[in-house]
Amino acid sequence: MGSLTETTRRRLDIQGFERVDDRTLGTAAPWLRMAFGLCAVMAGVGTAMASPIVLLLLVPIAALAALFPVHPFDLLYNYGIRVITGTAPLPRRGAPSRFACGMGAVWLVATAWAFQAGRPLTGYVLGGLLTTVALLVSTTDVCIPSLVYRTVFGFPPRREPAREPAREPSDREDQQPADA
Repeated sequence: MGSLTETTRRRLDIQGFERVDDRTLGTAAPWLRMAFGLCAVMAGVGTAMASPIVLLLLVPIAALAALFPVHPFDLLYNYGIRVITGTAPLPRRGAPSRFACGMGAVWLVATAWAFQAGRPLTGYVLGGLLTTVALLVSTTDVCIPSLVYRTVFGFPPRREPAREPAREPSDREDQQPADA
């Protein structure tokens, strides 16, 4: 862990990590997916069980993630996993990521309501879409709600690609024929 592709870096910038340096983000990037992965699992289980209770248990977690720059599930990493791995704490989440969590909270309420109101087809569609969106960001860093946020409020500027350090010419390169 440590290096980021330009594509991954851009996707994380869109989520609100544009002010985090590459070195920090390189080690943190895989762990930033964990919160969305856990949310995807819980939303998927709640949807599969058609359980308003399971879905509503996830609402406060999503709401807290929308209100604060540290996702509640990031705390599992910051105060548990990173002690074992010896890595730095996760960077704070920006507004686009928090907006995504706010959308998730509302989406969870709508999905739970659908199941509670006896509209299972609506509940399965809403829950299936929510789970898919959460799985997408937790596996590829593509966050559709962050893209919505950025479409409304503007995208961060593209970064300059990382440049390789200049290298010294080798002895062979110095000895080119004069007529070349």
